Amino acid sequence: MGNLLVLWDIDYTLINAGGSSVHIYGVVFRDLFGHELPGVAPMAGRTDRAIVLDTLARAGVSDPGQHVAAFLAGLDAQGPGFRAIVAERGHALPGAAAALAAVAEARLAGPGPARAVQSVLTGNVRPLAEAKLGALGLTTHLDLDIGAYGDHHEHRAELVHLARRNAARAYGQDFAGKATVVIGDTPLDVAAARETGARSVGVATGASAAELAAAGADVVLADLTETAAVLTAILGRTQP
Repeated sequence: MGNLLVLWDIDYTLINAGGSSVHIYGVVFRDLFGHELPGVAPMAGRTDRAIVLDTLARAGVSDPGQHVAAFLAGLDAQGPGFRAIVAERGHALPGAAAALAAVAEARLAGPGPARAVQSVLTGNVRPLAEAKLGALGLTTHLDLDIGAYGDHHEHRAELVHLARRNAARAYGQDFAGKATVVIGDTPLDVAAARETGARSVGVATGASAAELAAAGADVVLADLTETAAVLTAILGRTQP
């Protein structure tokens, strides 16, 4: 039996960053355009590439598409200082650290030494993703090199394909279909999984359980506090 690729969303699935993302968008906007950002576009379940384009359009920036690369580069540059902001304002969600550790330690059902390979599928650009997870002590069990990040594409389903390709190169295995599990708190996370044939686990710490179920999640959890339920949802039956 092969390994399983487990892709975690970050915001409102593993952590609450305490509004840090909105803050950093304001910092980058002010640096680029010299005045305050009037507001940030909806973020839930979206990638930074999509959010930036929408935010600039809403702010009245002329030809917003030509500024996306510079804005994303600005977000990247904020990574080192962003960690301290998240450490001050944010917190890991209940059960997140235990869930990551339990999945890392579990053996999959069936013959052989198959395990779960864990990474992230996130709307954040990588420096901000690493800052958030590092500030809150959640990097230990994640292979961040195979993850897919928010500057890679506007459409979240494309991140699933990217993460699979990264994992295939790193682990020498095809993670097509149900060999990939996407875990997130929004209907867009669920939609990305469904569009790419992956399994989806919805966590109702962002959208409601009803919204996640309606989107077609294979399993919906109220949160990550019941580690045994998390393992069952992600891995199915595990070996003792």
